[in-house]
Amino acid sequence: MKRLFIGLLAVLFVHISFAQNATIEQEIKELSKAKWQWMADKNVDKLATLFDDRSKFVHMSGSWKKERELEIIKTGSIWYKNADVHDVAVEVFGDDTAIVWNRITLTAHVRGNDVENEFTVTEFYKKEGEDWKLLDLTFSSVRDTHKIEH
Repeated sequence: MKRLFIGLLAVLFVHISFAQNATIEQEIKELSKAKWQWMADKNVDKLATLFDDRSKFVHMSGSWKKERELEIIKTGSIWYKNADVHDVAVEVFGDDTAIVWNRITLTAHVRGNDVENEFTVTEFYKKEGEDWKLLDLTFSSVRDTHKIEH
């Protein structure tokens, strides 16, 4: 009887953990999607709240921190006009860390020209209190045939 009870508790724990991870995964997917829209809208107030103060951003032309990314978005020196998201994969670690991989076609306005590039974008999120904070956003240039393994 004791083994049966312990077995049932283990199954219940696994089920609760899976459901919690699925909920976090959906929450992170929605947050990542909102981030793309905030970037397109140049909504630096929402982005400033989302980006951790120590966050880093890796682009084709260089790497920088939060304040420069916000300045770039605000001034439109890079205007993320549209991120057409083709695929999203999320891995949840515990209840406070998540990694997102987005396969996107990005249309951006850079140095006076509209450009379109294929990227896999990696985002790292960490939960602080009740809020998720983006710690890192890295653009990796890929071919349009690139696939994310789920």
